[in-house]
Formats: sequence, C-alpha cells, structure tokens
Amino acid sequence: MILTSLALASSAAFAGAAAYVNLSEQPARLALDDVSLLKEWKPSYAKGLEMQATLALVSGLLGLAAFYFEHHPAAALGGILMLANWPYTLLVINPTNKMLGATADEDAGPVSRTLIIKWGKLHAVRTILGIAGACAFVFASFAP
Repeated sequence: MILTSLALASSAAFAGAAAYVNLSEQPARLALDDVSLLKEWKPSYAKGLEMQATLALVSGLLGLAAFYFEHHPAAALGGILMLANWPYTLLVINPTNKMLGATADEDAGPVSRTLIIKWGKLHAVRTILGIAGACAFVFASFAP
C-alpha cells in the first residue's frame, strides 16, 4: 500500500503544479507585453520542466511498482497515465518549446505570443493526464 500512496502523493504534486501553470501562471503572463511574455516564459518553462519531468517519472514508476508488488491494476493505469507525459511532451509539445526557445527576446511579437497561447493549450493535456493519474491512484488506494 505504501507504493500506491507514494504514487498518489507524487501524482497529486504533479497535477497541482500543472494546474497552477494553466489556471494561474499562464493567464498572468499573457497580460504582459510580448517581450516580457517571452522573457518570463523561458525561465519559467525551464524550472517547471525540471520539477514536472521528475514528478511524472517518479509517480509513473511508483505506479508500475505498486501494480507489480501490491497487485493494484488501477495503479498500473495511473503509472501509465503519468509516464504518458514524457512522450506527449517530447513528441507534441517539444516542437513549440524549441521554436519559443530559439526566438530572441527582442524578436518577440504576435508569433511568439500565439506560440505561448498554443503551448498553454498543449500543457493543459499534461494537467489532465496528471489529474487522471492521481484519480487512478486514489481508486487503487481504496481497492481491496
């Protein structure tokens, strides 16, 4: 049961951080001018990447371990949902990240703003994956 609980805790931390980005940070940064918007997004994304990538990996592996050792099928689902953040980020979000990262701050404008708006929508899928993973771990915690 400890593995499931740890997977739940780490997935809840991931989901909370991802939701904060979509519900608070992204709307606040979009109120900035284009140059400030890009300047804020770059370091914010870099720091968020460190935290969220780690939480997704830890939570996913804990979920799979909970399935293996504690025999909770819902924990396997939670683990898969959390690990799905990795390929989704690499294959779907990363092209947008690269374009934004390659844009010089002084070249920020309507194109970079549009990309950051798109990035926020893509990031919302990560939030949904995190919430779904946490829900699976809650279900696994109460399963017999």
